[in-house]
Amino acid sequence: MRALLMLAGLCLCAAACGSPGSQGASGKHVVDIAGSTSVMPFTEKLAEHFMLEQPTFVINVQSGGSTAGIQACINKTVEIGMSSRELKPDEEKLDEITICLDGIAMVVHPENPVANLTLCQIQDIFSGTLKNWKDLGWVDRQIDAVTREEGSGTRGAFEELVMGGREIDDGIMVQDSNGSVKEVVATDPYAIGYVSLGMIDKRVSAVTIDGVRPVAEAIKNKQYKIVRPFLYLTNGTPGGDTRAFIDYVLSKDGQMLLKKEGLIPVYEF
Repeated sequence: MRALLMLAGLCLCAAACGSPGSQGASGKHVVDIAGSTSVMPFTEKLAEHFMLEQPTFVINVQSGGSTAGIQACINKTVEIGMSSRELKPDEEKLDEITICLDGIAMVVHPENPVANLTLCQIQDIFSGTLKNWKDLGWVDRQIDAVTREEGSGTRGAFEELVMGGREIDDGIMVQDSNGSVKEVVATDPYAIGYVSLGMIDKRVSAVTIDGVRPVAEAIKNKQYKIVRPFLYLTNGTPGGDTRAFIDYVLSKDGQMLLKKEGLIPVYEF
């Protein structure tokens, strides 16, 4: 099924030139989706399950970042744009559907003993004013901070929810996806980065922030504050094939799948 998604993704440009949400040459119902690299892996899983249940559908999923997905939706080259940040005023012409909530977690290598940071310390690290682990009670070694690229929804949410108006230092390493950030942190004991809560596994350790762990219960209780919505965007009220897939995502099966992946569903069944 993963191969089917990859093959479908290669056909996105060709499919986009046709009638959105219409039947393709094969008679399949085609829905094109693009945008946030944070939302993409979960949408791929949802699409896999949906296509098993609905074999006449092909759900094409591509990344590119939240800003790219929003623009593709505005230009009507995709039926659904994915965003992991709130819309800006000039983008609010689009209809938005919150499919789940996601915490942004600060992650370090499992060998790193630093288990708690304050919001101020995180700001200092990413603004470049706190550069050595010894200042946090560990070894005399440079902090290898990792951030996301400009235009990333995760970076936009991090800047809004964490940085408090302070600029991310230009000298900090930049990666183009949550997966790449996670890979850097998982292989560098002196690294720190931020990723979607749903991406955390035993390869990285999530630190507490001001004493609060990034877990689902803390998000539901509004104790953990670094939370953003995962959005599907449409250019006008969705109907037909697009509506069918969105309805599945918001159904019990779709929401339970997102919950299993470590995200916070918008509907409890």
